[in-house]
This record gives sequence, structure tokens and C-alpha cells, in this order.
Amino acid sequence: MTDWLLPFLCGLGASVISAWGVGGGTLLLLVMTLFLGVDQRTAQGINLLFFLPTAISALVCHAKNGYLDKPALKNAVPVAVIAAALGAWIATAVDVDILRKPFGIYLLLSGISLIWPRKENKQ
Repeated sequence: MTDWLLPFLCGLGASVISAWGVGGGTLLLLVMTLFLGVDQRTAQGINLLFFLPTAISALVCHAKNGYLDKPALKNAVPVAVIAAALGAWIATAVDVDILRKPFGIYLLLSGISLIWPRKENKQ
């Protein structure tokens, strides 16, 4: 009966944190792999499913309000699709233990960049 309680609370907490603008999906990924014993590939798939509805709703809202830079989108989307396909292929072709270390380094560097943001140049 209580096997679902911890995952549910983790998902709920990540949803609330994500609504505040913090990387709730990334925190959910860490909780799933470190505390719930979920395989990294499965956790990343769940994280993507967690992210997609939020991204789609943000895209719709930005489009309605005229905040999309259409020339930038035309340039970015083809490159992003190719990069996503390449990343998916690498994620399925490479052993999870090899992927874990670079991903951990990426998360550490992301956290450090949030703690110590760059100074803006005043002109």
C-alpha cells in the first residue's frame, strides 16, 4: 500500500518546485536514481515526460502573447532535432555507467553556475 507514497510525494514536490521555476525535473531525476533505485535511462525518460507538458504549455502561451522569435526558431529547431536524435542514439548505445559520470559532472556544473552567477558587464 505504501510503495506508491514516496514516489508520489517526490513527484508532487518536484511539481511544486518546478512551478516555482526551479529545475524540479532535474531534482526528480536525482531522487529517482539515488533514492528510489530507478535505472538512469528510465529516470531520464520519466523526466522527459514530466517536462514535455510544461514545455508545450509554455510554447503555446508564448505564441499567443507574441513572444516567439520566429527567425531564431527557424534556425534553432533543425539543429535541436538533430542534436536530440543524436543524444537519444548515444543514450541507448552507451552503457549507463559511462553516461552517469558525465551527467553527474553536468549537474554539478549547473548547480555551481546557479550558486555563483556571472557578473554582468555594465556599459
